[in-house]
Amino acid sequence: MEYFAGSGSLDRPLKKPIVTIGNFDGLHVGHRAIMDTVVARARASGGTAVVYTFNPHPIRVLRPDQSPRLLTTHEQKIELLEQAGIDALIVEDFDAEFAATTAEEFIHEILFARIQPLEVYVGYDFHFGRDRKGSMGLLTELGPKLGFSVTIIPEVTIGGSDVNSTRIRKLLAESRVEEAGRMLGRAYSIRGRIVQGDQRGRTVGFPTANLDPENEILPAAGVYAGRFFFIDEGSPERGVELSAVMNVGTRPTFERDGRTHVEAHLIDFEGDVYGRRVEMSFLARLREERRFPDVEALRKQIASDVGAARKVLGLP
Repeated sequence: MEYFAGSGSLDRPLKKPIVTIGNFDGLHVGHRAIMDTVVARARASGGTAVVYTFNPHPIRVLRPDQSPRLLTTHEQKIELLEQAGIDALIVEDFDAEFAATTAEEFIHEILFARIQPLEVYVGYDFHFGRDRKGSMGLLTELGPKLGFSVTIIPEVTIGGSDVNSTRIRKLLAESRVEEAGRMLGRAYSIRGRIVQGDQRGRTVGFPTANLDPENEILPAAGVYAGRFFFIDEGSPERGVELSAVMNVGTRPTFERDGRTHVEAHLIDFEGDVYGRRVEMSFLARLREERRFPDVEALRKQIASDVGAARKVLGLP
């Protein structure tokens, strides 16, 4: 996948661009329906599947006090788009100057003049231009006059609920990672580097890897079964996947400072992972976080958690 830092960096015309425009936070199944359509049309026409998006999220500039925490890091979004089959990614720097662009200017001067699409596909709730005044009506009116078609992709629902990033954030805040995963089309995952902890896990017989998270959203406090991936070079090798019991919370048995920690006990693994960049995927919630009266009670519960995780993850 080719990466362009802004539409102004396009140094040549793209071949028959089939384009979608949006923020695409989380790359959930609704977004994937758009990507699948764009990729299919590009392959059928011998064209280029193009995503035009923004960084940072426009609301961070327009209404920073209302800015949502994002489901994916910029790195994750790029990788997910590449996995979806996108050929070219244009990431526009969204600042106050760009925010002043009117909807008409955006269509004429950026979309048409720089990208020159043959077809444009957008989600049903897409708005654009200064103060988000650009409407579907304007896009579908001007597009054909400028030589490109415009198609609105309808909403995707699961279990009667509209799939959107706001809904997924709410599910994660309620520890409902399985439902969030169904809307994402994959398990919710966070990334970060493994840092030195207090090594208290070793004293109870279940050493943990402590994550310094890069993502803005963590699932609510609780104990989860999931996967642990190495995403940098080292030993174990990049791409190695391990099973894990993961805890998100304040460690109430030992600490009282209220700080949130993310840690994982790696099932059937012994080794040094300090300093590694990893991704943790949350597949299922096992229980709430709670305070135990002593270390022995905590040890018994963690052993039970590992057994429950083995069942969820299909381990012997």
